[in-house]
Amino acid sequence: MVIKTIIFDLGRVLVDFNHLTAADKISKLCKNSPQEIFDLFFDSRLTADFESGKIKPLEFFSGVKNILKIDIGYEEFKQIWNDIFFRTERNIETYELARYLRSNYRLAMLSNINVLHFEYLKTRFPIFEAFHDLMLSYELGLRKPDPRIYKKAIEIVAASYPHEIFYTDDRPELIESASLLGIKSFVFENTEKLKSDLASCGVVV
Repeated sequence: MVIKTIIFDLGRVLVDFNHLTAADKISKLCKNSPQEIFDLFFDSRLTADFESGKIKPLEFFSGVKNILKIDIGYEEFKQIWNDIFFRTERNIETYELARYLRSNYRLAMLSNINVLHFEYLKTRFPIFEAFHDLMLSYELGLRKPDPRIYKKAIEIVAASYPHEIFYTDDRPELIESASLLGIKSFVFENTEKLKSDLASCGVVV
C-alpha cells in the first residue's frame, strides 16, 4: 500500500526541549529541588490535564502555585514555563526534510502539547507552516499514547487505511500504540534513520 500521509511528532524531532531549565528557575522561588519540581508537575496529572485541554492556562498556573507554594506572577511564570525550547542541527535537518516531502505527501504533526507552549513556539520557530494538518493534544482533548488520538488522526488526514500513514515519534511507547492500529510507525533517532525508514515504506527521499 502506498504511503499518502506522513505524520511527525514535534518535541525532540522538530524542536528540542529541557524541562529542567524551567524547573531550575522555579526552584529558586521555593524549597524544592529542580528534580522534585519536575516530578511534582512536569510529569503530573495537572500537566496531563493541561495538555489535554481539560484546564485553561490560568487554572494550570494556579495549580502550579498551590503545589509548589510559590509567589510568582502569571506573566513571569509564562516566561519561565516557555523558555525550555531550542533547535539542534538534527531538528533543522528534519524540518528541511519535512518541507521537501510536503509537495508530494500530506504532511501532519501530532503532538502532546499545551496551548502556552504552542503559542510560544509559533512566534519563536517557523516550523508549523510546513504542515497541512496540526493535530494538537490540547485541541483534540486526547494525549498520546491513547489509541483514540491515533484514530482521530486517521480521520483528520482522511486516510482510507491506517497503513497509508507513516508516523515518526521519538518515544517507543507512542510508536507501539500507533502500530497496533496499523499505522506504519517508526522511532525517530536522527534524520538519516528517518530517511531510511521512509524509503523502506516506498517514500522517495
